[in-house]
Parts: sequence; C-alpha cells; structure tokens
Amino acid sequence: MVQLAHIFKKDKDKEKPNLDSSRPRTSFSASRSPSTKSPKSPTKSPAKSPSKSSKPSYFSHSRSTSSGPTNFKFSRSSRDQDTHPLNLPPDELRRRLSAMAASRDDQRSSMDIDPQEQQNGVNGKEERSPTPPPHRPTAASADEADSFKLAGNKFFKDGNYRRAIEEYNKAIEINPNSSAYLSNRAAAYMSAKQYLNALEDVQRSNELDPNNPKILHRWAKILTSLGRPQEALDVLSRVQPPASATDRAPAEKMLRAVTQAEETLAENRGVSMVIFCLDQARQGLGSSVKEPRKWTLLAAEAQLKLNNPNSIGKAQDIAISLLRENSQDPDAMMIRARAFYALGESDQALKLLKMCLGLDPDMKPAIKLLRIVQKLARTKEEGNNAFKAKDYRRAIDLWAQALEVDPSNKDMNAKILGNRAQAYINLKEYDSAIQDCTEALRLDPGYVKAMKVRAKAHGGADNWEEAIRDYKSVAENNPGEAGIAEEIRRAEFELKKSQRKDYYKILGVGKDASDQEIKKAYRKMAIQYHPDKNRDGEAGDEKFKEVGEAYETLIDSQKRAAYDNGDDLMDPSDMFGGGGGFGGGGFGGMGGMGGMGGASHVNIDPNILFNMMNGGGGGGFAQAGGNPFGGQSRGGGGFPGGGFPF
Repeated sequence: MVQLAHIFKKDKDKEKPNLDSSRPRTSFSASRSPSTKSPKSPTKSPAKSPSKSSKPSYFSHSRSTSSGPTNFKFSRSSRDQDTHPLNLPPDELRRRLSAMAASRDDQRSSMDIDPQEQQNGVNGKEERSPTPPPHRPTAASADEADSFKLAGNKFFKDGNYRRAIEEYNKAIEINPNSSAYLSNRAAAYMSAKQYLNALEDVQRSNELDPNNPKILHRWAKILTSLGRPQEALDVLSRVQPPASATDRAPAEKMLRAVTQAEETLAENRGVSMVIFCLDQARQGLGSSVKEPRKWTLLAAEAQLKLNNPNSIGKAQDIAISLLRENSQDPDAMMIRARAFYALGESDQALKLLKMCLGLDPDMKPAIKLLRIVQKLARTKEEGNNAFKAKDYRRAIDLWAQALEVDPSNKDMNAKILGNRAQAYINLKEYDSAIQDCTEALRLDPGYVKAMKVRAKAHGGADNWEEAIRDYKSVAENNPGEAGIAEEIRRAEFELKKSQRKDYYKILGVGKDASDQEIKKAYRKMAIQYHPDKNRDGEAGDEKFKEVGEAYETLIDSQKRAAYDNGDDLMDPSDMFGGGGGFGGGGFGGMGGMGGMGGASHVNIDPNILFNMMNGGGGGGFAQAGGNPFGGQSRGGGGFPGGGFPF
C-alpha cells in the first residue's frame, strides 16, 4: 500500500496545479534529452487504449538525467478513470493488494530471506567467470599437441628426459585427457628418477584408458622401483594376455627377499640373513629412492638382535635418522631405547620408554620392556649397595636374581657377572670368580674389566702364569689402559716368588697364619721328619732341613716380611743398572754384592724396590758384610761401611 501511495504521490506532484478538475485525467511521460541542443517543443503523445496496454498509464512515466534541459511530454489518457487504484472500490482494491502480496511472498524463502544477488550466474557480491564448457581441442590444436608429443619422443630417445618432459607438458596442456601423453610423460619421469611424479601420471593414464597392457606394465615397473612389489604384482595380474615370467621377475624377487627377511626375523634364526635379504631387496629400488619404512624397521630389529657393539650402533643410527624426519615417532624411540638398554644404559632407556608411552600408551613392547628395565635396575642397585656395605654374600645373591631378569641382555649381564666375581674374590672364592669372569667375557669379549678381574682371581689362586696371560691380553688390545704395565711386572714378580721354596706349603699353613699356628705346625713336622725317627734316609734329612729353614724364616717377623716381599729374589745388578757395587769411598764398600744366593734376574718395579729398602727391611746384604735383615731393627739402617741410609 505504501508503494502504491508513493507512486500516486509522484504522479500527483507532476500534474499542473491549475488543471481543471472537470477535465479528464491525463498521463504523461517526462524525459530529458541526452542532447545538449535547444529543447524541442513538447508534443502530445497519442492516447493509449487500456486494452492495449499491459500496465496502467501511470507506469509509462520515465525520466532520464543529462546535462541538457529537461523536456516533458504529456499525453491525455482516454482510459476510464476508474482504472486508477485510488478510484477503485475498497473491496477491489483490497483484492488487488492481497494478490500483489501473495505474489511477493511466493518469491521469498521459508526463512523470509531475500534471494541473493545473481551476478554472472554466481551467487554473491563477487563477480566470477562462469564455468567454461569441457575442453575439446580443435583439429588444429590436436595437430599441435601431436607435434609436441613427437618432439618429446625424440628427446626421450636421445636421453634428454628433462626436455622430453617439457614437450609432453605442452601436449598435455592442450589435451589434458590424453592417456598416451600422460603415459609418455610417466616414462620420462621414471627415466629421470622422478618416480612419484611418474606414478601420478601413470595412474591418471590408466583411469583414462583402463587395462591398457602397455600402461599396466609401466605402472608395475614404477611400483617395483618404489619398493612396492606386492602392488606391482597385483597390477600385472590385470594384464591380458598374462604378463610373462620375465616381466614379473623383478617384483617377485623383491617380494621374496622381503618375505624371507620377515620370516627369519620372526623365527629368530640367522639374524645376519635378514640383513642379506634386505640388501637383495634394495637392489630393485630405483636410484635415489628411499627404502620403505617397513624395511628400515626390519633392518633396525635385525641389528638389535645381533647384539654386538657395532650392530647396536647401527640400530642407533637408524633410530636417529627416523627421528630427524619425525621427532615424535614412537617406533624410532623404541629402537633407541632398546639400543641404550642393550648397552647397559638403563637410565637413558627408561627415559625414552616413558616418552614412547606418552605418545602411544598402548604400545605393548614398550610396556613390557619398561617393566624389565625397572626390575633389573632395581635389583642391580640393591646388589651394589650390599657390596658397598661389604655384605658380599648378599650382593652375590642379589646379582644372581638380576641375572635371571633378562638373559638376553648380554652387555648388562656381563657387567653383573664382573661385579659378582669381585665379590667372590673378596670372599677368597677364586674359582667362582674366575668362572664368572669367563662367562662375562663370553657375553662381551671386549669387556676389559672382566679380563682384569679374572687376572686378579688367577693371582689369588696362585695361577700367576694365567694372570700374566690375561694382563698381557689387556695390554695388547688396550695399549692405553692405565696401570697395566705395572700389573704385568707385579704378576711376573709373583711368579718368581711362587717358583722358589714355599715355606708356607712346607709347614702346611696359610700365608696369613699366626705365629702360634706356625709353631704348632713346625713341632708336628719336626717330629715327623726328625732324623731319629726318619726311615727315608737322605730324603728325610733334606725334608727335615726344609722344615727348619721354613720355621726360622716365618717365625721371625722381619725375615717373614722380607720373604713375603720377595727380597731374596732381588738382583742387585737390576737395582743399580748392572753395576758391581759402589767400590769403596763415601758409600762404604758395597763391593761385589755378590750372588744373592744364585737368584735369577728379574725386572724390579722401582716402587717395590723403594718399599723394600725403606720400609720393608733394608740394610746390608750378606755378601757385603752385613745382616741381610738387619736394617729394619735400626729404623732403616745403612749399608756397612758408613753408607747413606734409604
């Protein structure tokens, strides 16, 4: 109604104010001429019959604006004045208004929202180009595309794959739906070692020309080059007539190698064969193609199962390369955790296992290994604490429990065995210590500590030749090992001591026997071998003399100390650079220092010599005119003849 009133008001404003109301109503149209010339005189427009007009005469009014003067045209309407809405009866007016409203409502949505503007056939405010019709090359453009293809073929035959790809690109730009062009470009991509691009093209080519044998063969070759042999064989199975054995051979060889690697690893047999099979599979990969992730994980698993320092290091390298690609890779973290655990670094392993479970709480291998590492670390630490408290028997028992947690962890178990061997040595159970060290070296042949502990155990059991052999093995394999040269000299000296008369053995007492035990043993042996009761002749007499000599040496604390230190084995020529004594003068006649009872030459460590001379019974030598054990009682004494004290 408002719209009608507005229109009527405009018409009324444009009527002449002094028109006679008795005259018929007129309709007019006012228009401005676009010309800048002088205005034309107004002319009357011919009257229109209501029957010939689709709209009432008041809709014929039009107005245009220009820089020129305004011209008005008036035409009288010959229609019945009752056709004007304001002259209609109220019922008819309401009927027409209702009809107009209903017509307008039909154009609205159910949500009463005005339809969006349509511009260029697209809804919205932005102008967009209409969707073009499907591309259909003309005869001329098809010929041009073929010329690009032929040029690409020539470059391909010449081995210039980059230029071939460029020419095929031009052909495909003209006709993107040509399976031949796409297949040719796939071949060029494959020859240029761009296998992923080749795969995309050949798949699109197959969509356009399904089951084309040439395309399928090319597709299978690309898949094999990417390390996807099963998919390649699936594609070849669609070829008709069936693909030849020669065509299938590369994919079958690759698949067979990978399958054998998986089966061998699962059965835990011939782990080195896994690595060999994977190497065979890699030979079928395209140049510069990265091996499938599945193969990488198989290789890491095989290296871990080889379980030697070199293979564990390779497994670490694989894990690190995977983590560079994805720092949140739980599989790579698991590999690294297992490597640390195999190297005995439980703390690092625990840290990585917890990170794994943070990324994948349901990762069963990580859960299982975490429990093992925690139990092993706890039991081992309890054994260490017992050892520090000198509760060696409890330490041995706890370490025995730790060895049962994971028998497959060679490195960790070797360390535990080495620790337990040291506890056995402290309990003087040398044979058990030797056995543990030997087992530790079987698990870890390069375990230096186990070799040194075994040498020590051999020495404790008076197996000095074996001790020297172990020490020299350490020196040969680890030239920089601290203190090993001194250990060898000491063991050689102990060997010399063991080859002389063993006074302790003659009396049948231990090296830590007390004076009372020595006296008791002497009485027993003296009665047994006394000449009055001896029936063995000269042999019995010799035995009786040995018993007396042993008793005389061991019952005297100074002589016993000198004997224990091996002073009687010292060669003066070694002590003083092979000289024959101090020849008189200020050092008082150590001339000759002869013989020392016929002792053979030995290499004497300077520290041992110093201890012997300064605190272990220095003083004169029998051949130089002094008591060989006299120095100690005088607080270090000197050589006879006024020599300087040591």
